[in-house]
Amino acid sequence: MGRLVSLLWTWIDVAMAALMSAMIALVFTNVVMRYGFSSGLRVSVELSRLGFVWVVMLGAVVVLRRGEHLAVTEFSEAFLPKAVPALRRLAWLIILVCAVMLFWGAQKQTIANWQNISPLTGLPTGLMYLSGVLSGLMMVFVALVRIFGSPDYVQSLEEERR
Repeated sequence: MGRLVSLLWTWIDVAMAALMSAMIALVFTNVVMRYGFSSGLRVSVELSRLGFVWVVMLGAVVVLRRGEHLAVTEFSEAFLPKAVPALRRLAWLIILVCAVMLFWGAQKQTIANWQNISPLTGLPTGLMYLSGVLSGLMMVFVALVRIFGSPDYVQSLEEERR
């Protein structure tokens, strides 16, 4: 199971790198065509925007898993050292609630916008919201592992980060 999860995280990193590369190529080609040939690729703007949304949402999941989001823990660790484990679980519970709300809202928007087709690319506009569905679902799993998972797993992730 651990190997499968590791493969999933590797795949997400590869997908984000591929999306970034495609976005760079699209934007660069569009700039060259606009200024060099007085034309452009209209679909490149929309595809770049869609890729950017997916990179941001997948990146948020990766950062959440690695524990690299901004956190201010100096006060709790200095003044309430015995309460730190409980405060961390409370923070992960709040993250879990927020991730469920993200999943739920994005899922509703995906369904509502799936029939709307973009005039430039011909893709459903629900693809934009589908990134929120997948990232929200993955964030829920990350939060559940952090809340109910073994301390050894959480500890190994923190050591891996360093």
